Amino acid sequence: MTGTFIGMPAFPAAAKEAVGNEVLRANLRRATHTIRDKRARAVAELADWDRLRAAGKAVKDHTLRHLDRYLMELEEAVTAAGGTVHWAADAEEANRIVTGLVLATGEREVVKVKSMATQEIGLNEALEAAGIAAYETDLAELIVQLGHDRPSHILVPAIHRNRAEIRDVFAAEMGAWGRPAPEGLGDDPRELAEAARLHLREKFLRAKVAVSGANFMVAETGTLVVFESEGNGRMCLTLPDTLISVVGIEKVVPTFRDLEIFLQTLPRSSTAERMNPYTTMWTGLGPSKGADGDGPSAFHLVLLDNGRTDTLADEVGRQALRCIRCSACLNVCPVYERAGGHAYGSVYPGPIGAILSPQLRGTGSEIDASLPYASTLCGACYEVCPVAIDIPEVLVHLRERVVQGGPVTREGIRVRIRPARGHAAERAAMRAARRLLDHPGALRAGERLLARARRLRPRPRRLPGPGRAWTDTRELPEPPAEPFRDWWARERGGREREREQPDREHRDPEPREPEQRDPELRDPELRDPELRDPELRDPEVRDRERRDREQPDRGGRA
Repeated sequence: MTGTFIGMPAFPAAAKEAVGNEVLRANLRRATHTIRDKRARAVAELADWDRLRAAGKAVKDHTLRHLDRYLMELEEAVTAAGGTVHWAADAEEANRIVTGLVLATGEREVVKVKSMATQEIGLNEALEAAGIAAYETDLAELIVQLGHDRPSHILVPAIHRNRAEIRDVFAAEMGAWGRPAPEGLGDDPRELAEAARLHLREKFLRAKVAVSGANFMVAETGTLVVFESEGNGRMCLTLPDTLISVVGIEKVVPTFRDLEIFLQTLPRSSTAERMNPYTTMWTGLGPSKGADGDGPSAFHLVLLDNGRTDTLADEVGRQALRCIRCSACLNVCPVYERAGGHAYGSVYPGPIGAILSPQLRGTGSEIDASLPYASTLCGACYEVCPVAIDIPEVLVHLRERVVQGGPVTREGIRVRIRPARGHAAERAAMRAARRLLDHPGALRAGERLLARARRLRPRPRRLPGPGRAWTDTRELPEPPAEPFRDWWARERGGREREREQPDREHRDPEPREPEQRDPELRDPELRDPELRDPELRDPEVRDRERRDREQPDRGGRA
């Protein structure tokens, strides 16, 4: 990735500042609660949601295991359909490829479909440096761009803004980018949407080059798929002469049939809709090859790595590449709801950003080393993920990497990284705890010593030194009056011993003779086969028994 947001501090400092902004917290709380409640109702309508979720996970895992094969298949299919495929190892190479393609057309402006990949590589800044203006056409992305802001949500980039703030941005900035906002613009959503529509319409009709991402790429056909809700994507993908799509290599799926799963799970998990409003698919140049066709006359696909193959090499962390960018994890995360997306210092905020950014960028920077700790590990993100990414598992895995260092893959090479700064005390404490737990006698002595020293607890109840950070937001608990071991031995230990001793008075003595242990040896009729089976008895005995049964019971008659 291109790096963190310029000037962003580590997550704890950024989050501390964010939680003090009451307007931001109100905006986030209202938006996230609304989206997640609607999503829950939409998901509940499908009786087979769990099976769809498992199927999506299986497709993604299979594709990642055979990613090289499906990417080659995709390149062949796109090329056969008239497109051109470019491979970009990192952000710098991707920006160089896209900038060169735009300059080759002679144009100096492009319209853009909402794309996380282009934000990840900083494409807008790279195009601006080359004298090319990039216009965002997604409404929320337009708000962010006009406000000289940063996106704070995967699905709703301007979630941190309210209607009044958006009106002020439109009134102040639209004129510098094109058609100005209408006079007397209010904060009614319909007025704001109409102002954006008029502003963007002239750009759609004028632009000759468009830049997009893609939600999925189908290997067997070379088809690219874009999900969107406003129709701006359809305009960008069909009107310009040249289309350039920058897509992460993990977005490939093997077959067209695999889309069936994600056409159901992505809309419900993201916008809480049963069906996506605008789903655009294109394969190469399509009908534009003919004289009467429409669509672009030139199509370029830039396949972006930028740390993804390094992430793929991590057996635990690779599941982050299953992400389909639905943002469901953000909407249920208690940390994101209070801190907002800017605190994560990345275009990927929330729980998925906390595991994806440190893998794509590494944990060398202060902010990337802090992201795995931007979670309570409550597990809500895993419960709502439509491809079952176990985000808490990856967070713990990355915390271990931050504290202990160890082997990782960087640019395709296996290297060993050093532990991040600021965790020496934590490592020393863990080593001491390991030694203490390995020696039960020492542990018991330490517990008793702590109980006796309870009167020496600090006041106010805060720890000194490195422990101060822990008690900045927590109250030091009251030490118990006695160790748990002593309490257990006094209250329960005697009862446990009583239950373990056999109750001799109520237990039958162990039989000594074989006949006492085996019922067949105690009962003569069971012991003798002839007594058990009438067919084996003596014939005379059988005849006598039969006659006795046939004789009437004379004593019973009147």
